[in-house]
Amino acid sequence: MPLPQAILAVVAPFRPLFTAPTWRKLMTLLTGTLLAHGRRTVCAALRMSGEAENRQWSSFHQVLNRARWSALSASRCLLLLIVDTLLPPDAAIEIAIDETLERRWGPLIKKRGHYRDSALSSRKRSVSSSGLRWIVMAVVVPVPWSQQPWALPFLVVLATTPAVSEQLGLRHHTVGERAQQMIRLLHRWLPDRQICVLGDTAYSCLDLGVQASHCGVTLITPARLDSVLHAPPPPPQQRRKGGKPQVVGTRLPSLETVLADPTTSWQRSQVPWYGQGTRTIEWCSGTALWYRIGHPPLPIRWVLTRDPEGKRPVKALLCTEQALCAETIILTFMHRWPLETTFEESRAHLGIETQRQWSDLAIERTTPLLLGLYSLVTLAGVQLERTGTLQVEQTAWYRKSQATFHDVLASLRRQIWLAGSNQTSPLDPDVGLLSPSRLDRLLYAACM
Repeated sequence: MPLPQAILAVVAPFRPLFTAPTWRKLMTLLTGTLLAHGRRTVCAALRMSGEAENRQWSSFHQVLNRARWSALSASRCLLLLIVDTLLPPDAAIEIAIDETLERRWGPLIKKRGHYRDSALSSRKRSVSSSGLRWIVMAVVVPVPWSQQPWALPFLVVLATTPAVSEQLGLRHHTVGERAQQMIRLLHRWLPDRQICVLGDTAYSCLDLGVQASHCGVTLITPARLDSVLHAPPPPPQQRRKGGKPQVVGTRLPSLETVLADPTTSWQRSQVPWYGQGTRTIEWCSGTALWYRIGHPPLPIRWVLTRDPEGKRPVKALLCTEQALCAETIILTFMHRWPLETTFEESRAHLGIETQRQWSDLAIERTTPLLLGLYSLVTLAGVQLERTGTLQVEQTAWYRKSQATFHDVLASLRRQIWLAGSNQTSPLDPDVGLLSPSRLDRLLYAACM
């Protein structure tokens, strides 16, 4: 089944990473996965791509559980493609990092663990679910059909619990340690670009901040109100004679103390809130050294924000780039929110949590491929936008001016189906011919 030019132009840079037989099978699976609804299994992809009668169907499973290709090389290629397509050459690259839980059950999934399910939990009740926890890095980019930025995943790493690591005989790596490895990869892949990594509380650790600073990467995360902060060390002429040189100065008041101090000077600003217009916030900021014994001191800028009306809780942020102003830090940190939308839309439209692989290698490849498909569909949508074939769903009772991911995916599916239609009359361009197999697949998609 032929693919439209919009998707062929996007996947062309990945061709050298695969052998010719694996590439042909991968394109078949890609076509079927884009057209499928519901579960995204290999069998569902084969059925929608017209390979339901292929007796060599098991060879398509080997793309995931046996074929030799590098997921890291594919991640690097996808990152460079996103940056070159959607960002200017001199623009700073904003990377959102977060974890998502893929709910899975079954004794054959060896790296499965039990984690807090944020979708089912609340402040008063904590619910755990069985599944796989993935650490996802996504580039936050503007898209031409939406006023809000989108987060496009490019690097996905599986994290395990300490008990699972011990059971498998593997060295356990915490989320912070995995994030350090991912930041080193970012610096290696984009050595000459300005990079800013945005994370939640799980990434507010000193070791990660030191690693990011060493790589020249800016890290912005929430800060603990009881963090130990110090002033810079005194100049050499004021230091005590003898003993080790000081690495930090006197201890500064904690952010809790700053928040409760009535003499703290607060400034007020109007900031655009994600999808909700503008809001008024009060903030104060300062610089310090974040220090813990056994670790090098980390220069940071901290920012405290509060709601003048007292309806929302106080937030504290830290940034490893002291030269950034407080308002820039606040606005930049809000750019990590589109990653939550990416997770939700990937589950709703790309079948995350519906795949049924049991091989360890297939499990570690399938979910990153589906999340990477979100980025590929968005990049294909850019091609459709340039040619004027990106359509926004409209009805008499529902009018919208901006395209969603569902609109981009539907437009791409339309191009795939149209690519297989044949004109039967040179005098009447409205007359077209569909082969019986293509008509069967359309009926299956509509009825089954």
